[in-house]
Amino acid sequence: MEALLEKLSLDDAPTGVEDVKSKGVEKSGLAANIHVLAGKAESKDEAEALAALALVKALAEGAPDAGAITKHCLAACLEQGGHKSKAVVSAATDAALAICKNVNPFAMKSLLPVIFSKLPVEKKWPIRELALKCVASFGETAPKQLGNALPEVVPEVTACMWDTKKQIKKAATDAMREACKVIGNKDIEHMTEKILTAISKPKEVPEIMHEMAGVTFVQSVESPALAMVVPLLLRGLREKQTATKRQSAVIINNMSKLVDDPIDAAPFLPLLLPALETNASSIADPEARAVTEKAVEQLNRLQGLAEKAVSVRGDVSKLEAEFKKALGAESADGGLEMCLQHAATISTCMMDLHFMEDVQWKKNISPTLGNYYDAAKCEADIEKVRVEAEKMMEIPEEEDEEDDAEELCNCQFTLAYGTKILLHNTKMKLLRGKKYGLLGGNDSGKTTLMRSIANNQVEGFPDSNEVRTVFVEADIQGEQSHLSCIESRSSGCSKEQVREMLATVGFVADGKAKPDHAVSTLSGGWRMKLALARAMLQKADILLMDEPTNHLDVINVAWVKKYLNSLTNVTAIIVSHDSGLLNDCCTNILQIENLKLHQYKGNLDEFVKIKPSARSYFSFTESKLKFKFPQPGPIEGVKSKGKALMKMSKCTFTYPCNETPTLFDISVQVSLSSRVACVGENGAGKSTMIKLLVGEIEPQTGDVWKHPNARIAYVAQHAFHHIEAHLTKTPNEYIRWRYANNGEDKESLVKVTMQFSEEELKLQKTPFEIQFTDEETGKVTKVKKMVSELVGGRKTNKSKDYEYEVRYAGSTVDSGEFLPAKTLKKMGWDKGMKAVDMKIAQRAGLYVRPLSTKNVEQHLEDVGLDKEFGTHYRMSALSGGTEGEGRPRRRNPTNYLDRDSLGALAGAIETYDGGVVIISHNNEFCSKLCPETWVMDAGHLETKGDAEWMLKQDTKIDDQQQLTEVTDAAGNVTKLKGQKKKLSKKEEKQLVKKIKAKLKNGEELDSDEEEFAIEKDLI
Repeated sequence: MEALLEKLSLDDAPTGVEDVKSKGVEKSGLAANIHVLAGKAESKDEAEALAALALVKALAEGAPDAGAITKHCLAACLEQGGHKSKAVVSAATDAALAICKNVNPFAMKSLLPVIFSKLPVEKKWPIRELALKCVASFGETAPKQLGNALPEVVPEVTACMWDTKKQIKKAATDAMREACKVIGNKDIEHMTEKILTAISKPKEVPEIMHEMAGVTFVQSVESPALAMVVPLLLRGLREKQTATKRQSAVIINNMSKLVDDPIDAAPFLPLLLPALETNASSIADPEARAVTEKAVEQLNRLQGLAEKAVSVRGDVSKLEAEFKKALGAESADGGLEMCLQHAATISTCMMDLHFMEDVQWKKNISPTLGNYYDAAKCEADIEKVRVEAEKMMEIPEEEDEEDDAEELCNCQFTLAYGTKILLHNTKMKLLRGKKYGLLGGNDSGKTTLMRSIANNQVEGFPDSNEVRTVFVEADIQGEQSHLSCIESRSSGCSKEQVREMLATVGFVADGKAKPDHAVSTLSGGWRMKLALARAMLQKADILLMDEPTNHLDVINVAWVKKYLNSLTNVTAIIVSHDSGLLNDCCTNILQIENLKLHQYKGNLDEFVKIKPSARSYFSFTESKLKFKFPQPGPIEGVKSKGKALMKMSKCTFTYPCNETPTLFDISVQVSLSSRVACVGENGAGKSTMIKLLVGEIEPQTGDVWKHPNARIAYVAQHAFHHIEAHLTKTPNEYIRWRYANNGEDKESLVKVTMQFSEEELKLQKTPFEIQFTDEETGKVTKVKKMVSELVGGRKTNKSKDYEYEVRYAGSTVDSGEFLPAKTLKKMGWDKGMKAVDMKIAQRAGLYVRPLSTKNVEQHLEDVGLDKEFGTHYRMSALSGGTEGEGRPRRRNPTNYLDRDSLGALAGAIETYDGGVVIISHNNEFCSKLCPETWVMDAGHLETKGDAEWMLKQDTKIDDQQQLTEVTDAAGNVTKLKGQKKKLSKKEEKQLVKKIKAKLKNGEELDSDEEEFAIEKDLI
């Protein structure tokens, strides 16, 4: 090789390659003369440089086993990228790319320091461009290894993306795009182009941060993903807009919780922490500042873990020492030392990527060491080093205290609900016969975990054929409640087996609970016993129990405790707020905290000694979730909360497709103090009755009345269809858009009762004689006119009746004229007046609480939707459950609510000053809140309750004390007429005579006279 290099020409490349392939790097002289070759490759003499570069390219492609030596020419090849000769630049490019593409993929990290040294702005731009092309080439030949190196690659390449030279900018963007492809995190791989845009176009950062905030992170966050996202997050933290700074803090907080190995985050903490701390002390908005402080706290926690963590990353110096020791080459130098360093680099990368099989190590390292040792020695010594490397990767685990119990489960899993991660890469170990109390804050995932175990949805959990799990629920499905205890719990067993098992828990023919009676006859305590018996019939290995003692009396709680303690061969996981149960029954405590499941030995008292903060799980005063509804405020003139604001009288309704009515002769009423539970079987007519009450539909017979100033909110089961066109808005933005027109609801339900009938439309198109009186002369003028629309104004006249502002047909401007309600009713505008009343009532609500961002944010938070989701997350990023929060009458409001949220909803309803009607199948919820009950059974209504007016409502609803006056949004007081006294024939005859005389003389009738005249067709 030495002789060849002395007189090197373009034609010598094949000779050099064959020499190295046949003799090896040492005997051929390549190792000893590599620096000579590198020097010639960097020569200013064009011919010499071309010959050397051709040999380098040929060696890289034809003798890849010599890569440990050949790679030392890379710096010279890159430097020649700036040569004045195009031929040399082309040859240098080919040679550099040949080295990068043909080096062992696991050794690519050893090339990075050389490449990075050519990127500073002081270097000629062609040199920098070539170096960036080398980085991009790894995306094709060494994608996994490039991903592992991203923490080093991204900062270097990012700096070049801001370069003023367009060639550098393009090469850097191409390199970064290749790097993005190897992140290995499916949660953000769809964001790669946007991340590139954010780096090169800072103005796009706020919009991209919005999209990033909607990403649900499920996968473990490792260093490649962090390397790619951190530059974007740093930009977000430095933006002027507080909202963008806040979103960056939220994303940092969420991502950092999914970092399994703190060592992965260690390189990025010095970048993120100072920027976060600066924001935490400088952001003016207290809420955004608090969010940033949380992120600082989380990163400080992660930093503490990183400092304590035992690094299992491959260390080149340690592996090089192991190779020297195994091969007996402690004094190695020259080519051997280069090969050992190369082997150590390959080994460390394989460790980082968990390529630890013996065949993998032999395949990747033997060719390098084969230049100096025979195959047998190579294989044996590589295996020695691999075993030592495996020991370096072991993390010492805490030893469990001796326990002879059978292991039922030992798994590692991630658990999510919708877009929310509940547990991430956490371990769970369960032993037979142990009783585990499962603790965690609100929405931490306790019930979801148990349901997932029961449904065989936890990764790594033993199959139900091996370990039988049963979720113990006391609530019997509605369709089963009519069955007998034996029929409802057959579980594939014979009736005799079921009867025998039920007898063991107290179900006997002459006992309190009889096995042949319907489940619906059982109390809560007996239902729990029935559920436990079912679990034992299924021969459960693991019982999953959610609040097993809720609302049980003392005797039944004691029975449950005794029963659990008697199950020495059955494991139980128990979620309960009953500290007595957890103390008397639990042998271990499982706590959900920071997305991990932590296990502690002992009962609740022992656990609280270790973690005193856990007391808050059981102290409702300390940790109770609270909802709060906005108070409606008083209605002027209504002195009693018991006065009716809505009522139905003798209403019968039949759907068009049916012959039999769905509702028969229904009479109900609702006041401000109403707390009504509407219950009944599916199809009994509950929803139909509520739709009648709120005006969604109208009855064929009977009357429905609503106070003109009452504001009614109806939340149906399927209340989300409106938002589908607004998924790019946050909930806060959507509410402000929807009610922006002075509080008027842009998406009010189109009610049948607000749509004009054909008869009403005909009346509206018929000219009506309207009487006008000149105030100065007293002259009466009669004109026939048609009203084209009501323009929204409303006032009271001298008689304290409403008059509505109208626009006449043919007029292009508002007339400013008002017509009395009675006249408009005759003209077919009754529903139009109701629409005006509704708009005015909605605006009145806005006066109480202006529609500002802060007020809407507070309102959403009052009903359980955190600021995070209410103001800063677009609705497209929310789960179905979260979308429904914050919607003001309720239809099945308890669907999907956990016990804490149910308690919060109950508390909000208790303190709410308005009336509430609830349709729910949750008996516990209804019985707690509602002293009045409407029981629907096949369209017939039975009322129950202790409200005085409720006792008489069926027969005396019309005797209800009437409202005497109301005040509208403008402060106008309107007297309401009481029920009219029925006139005798004589009184009626006298009134007819009086009205005729007034009409003859052109005198104006008062409101009662006018109404009577209309009724009797006198006018």
